[in-house]
Amino acid sequence: MRRRANGEGTVKQRKDGRWECQIVLGDGRRKSVYARTQRDALGKKRAVQRAQDQGIPIATDRQSVGAYLSSWLETMRPTLRPRTWTRYEQLVRVHGQAISRLPLAKLGPEHVERLYADRIAAGVGPMTVRHLHARLHKALGQAARRGLVARNVVSLVSPPRASRHEMVTLTEEQTRAFLHAAAGERLEGLYVLAVTTGMRQGELLALRWADVDIDRASLQVRQSVQFIGGGGFVFTAPKTAKSRRKVELTKVAVAALRRHRAGQLEERLAAARGWEDLDLVFANEVGRPIDGTNLAERSYRRILERAGLKRIRFHDLRHTAATLLLGRGVNPKIVSEQLGHAQIAITLDLYSHVTPTMQREAVNVLDAVLGGRA
Repeated sequence: MRRRANGEGTVKQRKDGRWECQIVLGDGRRKSVYARTQRDALGKKRAVQRAQDQGIPIATDRQSVGAYLSSWLETMRPTLRPRTWTRYEQLVRVHGQAISRLPLAKLGPEHVERLYADRIAAGVGPMTVRHLHARLHKALGQAARRGLVARNVVSLVSPPRASRHEMVTLTEEQTRAFLHAAAGERLEGLYVLAVTTGMRQGELLALRWADVDIDRASLQVRQSVQFIGGGGFVFTAPKTAKSRRKVELTKVAVAALRRHRAGQLEERLAAARGWEDLDLVFANEVGRPIDGTNLAERSYRRILERAGLKRIRFHDLRHTAATLLLGRGVNPKIVSEQLGHAQIAITLDLYSHVTPTMQREAVNVLDAVLGGRA
């Protein structure tokens, strides 16, 4: 062990070959960081000191996994949408209990593997466990980069394989039956827009009249609404930059919006001073945003039953819109732009089940061009 320079702290090479650097924190506690080389150990030590200067909580050798994850979540809060942060917090709090009391420095891959196995045995879906894995991997990765732990043990564990969600879409006939069942409903216009524009539920429920041009049969998607615990809601920017988009409206959608606006004006007059003017196209009886859960329970599912259709998610109406367009030969690039996908590859991957039909139509076009001749 060489003589250390001033300010380096205690640096030594362990029996397992790794280098350890001990640091005295501002409150007198001691913290060890580990690396494969002496240089990397010193680099991690400096990272810990920078984190202290920025007021970031530092995990000590005695700090529990739960305490570290709680502090990590707080540092992530400003960078996440409220609903996303709530999902992160719920995942960690509900599904990470089995490792929460372990010392962070002693967390090993075997603990994480056992956690995943226990969650699956308890009936938790593989996709939920995969989401938990992603959150733990990100949190422990940050801890490793700052030298708070020797390595990211989560990277040594494979999450359970999750089967891809089977996409359910309505056929053309079923879509007509659905819209027929929705005719006359208070939110008929919402359902018409869902299957003719492919807009996300949050985008529909955040749509403002200021962003709708009925005369020119178009609208602008500028925001989305998310509901958080306790009945609160928050308006946020669309999911991606491409999600901010112009959407052309069908004649059916324009007619539905005109009827909806007339009905909403009557509700507004009836509510008088009780109306909260947020300029929402699809609002509840007093002008406030509609909770998607309440929408499904009180309206959407009843319409599906009335139409004789099996229960599908509201989001599947978006998939239905895309499938109907692609099935009719609309250019995937146009469909991608209408849906607000970040890249056309996402559209082609999601709706690959439509591709065989499109390929057959392309072959028929070539046959027609060449007259069936070799």
